[in-house]
Amino acid sequence: MKKILFLFGTRPEAIKMIPLIKECEKHPHLWELRVCVTGQHKEMLDQVLTFFEVKPHENLALMKPNQTLFDITADGLIKMAALLEKEQPDLVMIHGDTTSAFTGALAAFYKKIKIAHIEAGLRSGNKYSTFPEEVNRKMAGIIADFHFAPTSNARNNLLKEHITEHVYVTGNTVIDAVFLTLEQMKGKDQYAEYFNFLDLRKKIILITGHRRESFGKPLEEMCMAVKAVAEKYASCVEIVYPVHLNPQVQEPVRRILENHENIHLIAPLEYPYLLWLMQHCYLVLTDSGGLQEEGPALKKPVLVMRDVTERTEGIAAGTATLVGTSREKIERAVSTLLEDDIIYQQMVNAINPYGNGTSARQIMEILSGIV
Repeated sequence: MKKILFLFGTRPEAIKMIPLIKECEKHPHLWELRVCVTGQHKEMLDQVLTFFEVKPHENLALMKPNQTLFDITADGLIKMAALLEKEQPDLVMIHGDTTSAFTGALAAFYKKIKIAHIEAGLRSGNKYSTFPEEVNRKMAGIIADFHFAPTSNARNNLLKEHITEHVYVTGNTVIDAVFLTLEQMKGKDQYAEYFNFLDLRKKIILITGHRRESFGKPLEEMCMAVKAVAEKYASCVEIVYPVHLNPQVQEPVRRILENHENIHLIAPLEYPYLLWLMQHCYLVLTDSGGLQEEGPALKKPVLVMRDVTERTEGIAAGTATLVGTSREKIERAVSTLLEDDIIYQQMVNAINPYGNGTSARQIMEILSGIV
């Protein structure tokens, strides 16, 4: 039996790792399962773990007030060294492009432990956008032993960087997580009750905007565009914005968007509530990475408020559109989808490039044959 250590620290990582953990639990004769969270996120991470009934074996508790990338990286490496010395796993599983993923890969490399990188091969082509994620995922890719790319495009990115051994295309585990969550939500009324302030006869626009590179003028431009849309379509649109707790997000969002009757600024949502809202919205306006994958799974057009994206497959497939960060471009793109049903239906009916919900099973089957 091999010991596998799942290492993650943020809510998006947890959402995408949990299908793998659940799959691993089905085969106790193959895997001794250990789960460690770094604590890079706390409350939002705990919500996901509680919902899916996953109890970590270890918590590195890295979160502290006003922490920097230097803090997370240095503290993470020190604590991961002790963790790996204690657990002695055969394989460390990391996900994506967080600082937790990069430091986890580096720590495992220093201990000469095999590393599996989930959601490998995403690239924006700009090391400062997304920051620091673009460099995190490239460095994790150099270090990792097994690479699970969500799409053929991601695999090709790895091949271009001369990463050619043990590269597999498996789809994205976030699609597994969406289906798993929706199954657990069936027959429960609390989600609709939570959103009883919405008139579902209107077109609901879900907005998220919180990325580090959006801080400052880009986020203000996004908010001005949202305000313009709310005023232009006041009779037929309601906007819901779960506002990230970071003060650099809270201040401009509340300054520009508060006190508008059809704009609802709400607290960050637990994952099932977010999925319920996505199910019932008309379109998604976001600078997030994960929503670019989850939206197509629920047949929702996604407008990406960024200048570049590492998820280029969605743009190519037509499930998402890159609209930049200027007020005029965002407002124009939203107006097009609200007014032109042909373009809207083209995006709704585009084929999701991120898989069919079997990624976790594929990954664990591959690992069982090579670890």
